[in-house]
Amino acid sequence: MPLTDILTIILLTAGALFFLAGTVGLLRFPDVYTRLHALTKADNLGLGLLLAGLALQAESWTAVAKLLLIWLLILLASSSVAHLVVRTAQRKGIKLWKR
Repeated sequence: MPLTDILTIILLTAGALFFLAGTVGLLRFPDVYTRLHALTKADNLGLGLLLAGLALQAESWTAVAKLLLIWLLILLASSSVAHLVVRTAQRKGIKLWKR
């Protein structure tokens, strides 16, 4: 098995595990702020790892550039949406979780 295939499997598996961790954080954390933090951080890193694994299998640099552009656009969109969700939660008076 070529080294690129092994690295692809490792990156895809790591990306999937980060997506799983983000989902667990979304389900387990107590308030909207910690849930959103877990989800955006884990999903952005998970997507980056998945796209890195796919880039190793790409047939051209154009495909790699498209994958990078997709990742950058999703990073921009997810940070914007996270900001809007937090701002809305603060305006509605949702407090931070405290023990």
